[in-house]
Amino acid sequence: MPYEGMIFRPPSEAESLIIQATVGCSWNKCTFCSMYRYKDFRIKEYDEIKDDIETAKMVYGDKIRRVFLADGDALVLDTDYLLKIIDDLNKAFSKLERVSTYATPHNLLDKDIDDLKKLKKHGLDLVYLGVETGDNNLLRSIGKGVTRDEMLDAGLKAKKAGIKLSVTIILGLGGKEGSKTHAKETARLLSDMDPDYVGALTLMITPSTAGRLTLLSPIESILECRSIIENMEVSDCIFRSNHASNYLPLGGRLPEDKDKIIKTIDDIIEKNKTYLLRSEDIRAL
Repeated sequence: MPYEGMIFRPPSEAESLIIQATVGCSWNKCTFCSMYRYKDFRIKEYDEIKDDIETAKMVYGDKIRRVFLADGDALVLDTDYLLKIIDDLNKAFSKLERVSTYATPHNLLDKDIDDLKKLKKHGLDLVYLGVETGDNNLLRSIGKGVTRDEMLDAGLKAKKAGIKLSVTIILGLGGKEGSKTHAKETARLLSDMDPDYVGALTLMITPSTAGRLTLLSPIESILECRSIIENMEVSDCIFRSNHASNYLPLGGRLPEDKDKIIKTIDDIIEKNKTYLLRSEDIRAL
């Protein structure tokens, strides 16, 4: 595939065909994110995308089950344009089960609910929303561009349309100074949003995202994670902290596995099992 620049995808899309519908991120102002910092945002021409689909068809035949639309937020595309791409994917791959994409909160807020329902009907089954935090002040300081309530509305809009919602949060985003508020407000927002999936990442500072805060220690990071999990009240949610940035891989279904996850964290802390935590040289973006 003639991808432009480095391609990023969620861990759960490891086996998916990646079709680059946009280059970069239409927002690209989040202070913590360097993924698309050096890309000029553009929407790919239809012929480019069509050629990629046809190439994938020649290479993989009818083996494709899942497709992830890259880059940062393919949901920014005009609804009719996006429907055309999804329909082409369905025609090319008769066994296609799921189409997914990253979505900014702005993307979801800008789409009419009827358009989202139409996208769901044609095959857009899952969107990945970067929630990051439920702390209003922190959302403002990281340049997310929406308030806590707007973030909530964006997530609920996807769910109302029948699209599965996978959200990411970032451990350590508020530093030591804001850890308690970050954990409390993030748990509250997740409870109100009730997503299908929650993925926890851990803040990593790069030269282009450096700022002024006191980073959490590995133990403080997993304690923050513990606080969020303990205070989340969700109906049926898969939780994962298996991203390469995390000090401790965790996972389970909430609420039924909540006590088990908390017990795992407590056992590591009480028995000082720090050898189970990833070292800094193993962690990666």
